[in-house]
Parts: sequence; C-alpha cells; structure tokens
Amino acid sequence: MLVSVAICTWNRADLLDQTLTSMYKLVIPPETVWELLIVNNNCTDTTDSVIAKHQANLPIRRLFEPQQGKSFALNCACRAAKGEFIIWTDDDVLVETDWLTRYVEAFKKWPNSSVFGGPVKPFLAGTPPQWLLDQNIFSRVANVFAAIDLDPKPIHLTQGKEPYGTNWAVRTKDQRKYLYDTNLGPAPNRRIYHEETDVIRRMFADGLNGRWVPNALVNHYIPENRQTTKYIRRYYRGQGEYKALQRYGKNKYPSYEEKIRFIKRIIVAEFKYLIYRLIIKNPKIWINALIQSSYV
Repeated sequence: MLVSVAICTWNRADLLDQTLTSMYKLVIPPETVWELLIVNNNCTDTTDSVIAKHQANLPIRRLFEPQQGKSFALNCACRAAKGEFIIWTDDDVLVETDWLTRYVEAFKKWPNSSVFGGPVKPFLAGTPPQWLLDQNIFSRVANVFAAIDLDPKPIHLTQGKEPYGTNWAVRTKDQRKYLYDTNLGPAPNRRIYHEETDVIRRMFADGLNGRWVPNALVNHYIPENRQTTKYIRRYYRGQGEYKALQRYGKNKYPSYEEKIRFIKRIIVAEFKYLIYRLIIKNPKIWINALIQSSYV
C-alpha cells in the first residue's frame, strides 16, 4: 500500500522543523510505502531550507503553490498525491510513533470507509496563563486549538462528528471528487476556517462512510503567542466570517436594517465583555463573553 502524508505550510519554518523531526521516529508498517508531501504555499521564510534539511531522512516531495491560501495548497496536494490514501496533518504537530501504523491498520480493517480521523492532544508550550489551564475554560475553547477526542472506541463518523484537519485521512480518489472551497480556509487578510469540515460534510451528505481511529494520535504544539485572548478572539471572528459567508454568499450583503441590528449586537456584546473582563475578572464568566463578542 502506498500512502501519502500531506502538510501545507506558510512561513512557519521553525514549527515545520519540529514536525518533520518528530516524523523520524515513525514506525512504517510492513508492506507499506509512504511519501511525505510538503506544499510550500509561497513562503518567504526559510521553509525550503528546512525541507532540504530533512530530505535525506524522510521521503519528502516538495510542492509549490503560488496562490496563497490554505485551500489552494490543499488542492495542490490532492492533485499530486500518489498514495491510495492521503493522511492530512499540519506543520505544528508532533506525531506519535505508531501514528502512521494505526491509520494503515484502519484502512485495511474498514475497506468500505472513505474518511478517517484521529485525536488531537494540545501541547501548551512555555508557561500557559492560569486561566487557560482551568479544564472548564479550556474545554470551552478546545476547538481553537484543534483539540478533539471523540471516543475511545472506533465509532462511525457522521455529520456532527467530523475529525479536524489537523489529523484526518481520506481515500485519494474520493478526495479528488471533493476539492477544497477556496473561499474557505486561512489566507492573507482572512481567518475563515472549516475548509476541511466543509469537504467532510459534503462527503457524508453523499453517503460516504467514516471511521474514528482512536489510537492515531497527534500532539498539537501551541506556542505561547497563541495562548492569548487575542488569538482566541481572532479564531472566533473567523467563525463569524464563516457564518456570514454561509448566510450571504460571497457577493451578497446584509440589508440596511440588518446592519443596524448587527451594530447594536456588536456594541452590546463588546461592552458586556469589557465589563466582565475589567470589573468581574472571573475568566469562567468573561470567556463566554469574549467568544460572543468576537463572533458577532
């Protein structure tokens, strides 16, 4: 079996270096050949030097996508993949030794499934803020850090139980029928997410099967500059942009009356967050207000 592992990257050379180093310890299952696709999405940092550094130790194929935007890079990898399956991950993960083995086992065990996903465990670097270490608070913002663990058993994946783009796999021939919407996904001056979720939901809506692989684990490295309210706010603003795109489409806009209602909601939500943050100061209270304010 030939398997493609794919990573799309843009100007995160140091994180990519960590990820590729962690892949040295991967155990490759018998009768399995793998390739590692790395899509340089028009990087301006030392990404190519990092790729070159690891080519002697990993089966890397370097790809280049000049159109900036994650969905463009993902589609580039879709077109280039030679494997029967594509295992998707990100440039800021640390893989477990048996990660690839567990996916290959799942591909063989459930030959009628097209979509597979595994858990993502966050690794908070440095000294995280105390409020983020509170389990109740972290569980409220877990999706910001792509933290997911659907079940300890290999359950069926369905609508509402989709894996995250940080750790999922798909049969290549099916992936090529469901390419990524280039209106979605991070891009310059845009933080809209859900590009992978959109693809998976379309697959499930058309009757394709999915399977959760509970032991195919990756650790998601969260640097200190993401352990902030600023980063959380940016994420939920992206969520709001995604919702607006769903509601209005690319070239449609709210009516005048809707704009007035939105402005009122923005003022109320932001004022509520500031009051909670500056006066009450209890993060268990202000975290919800922060999310709502950012989303609106």
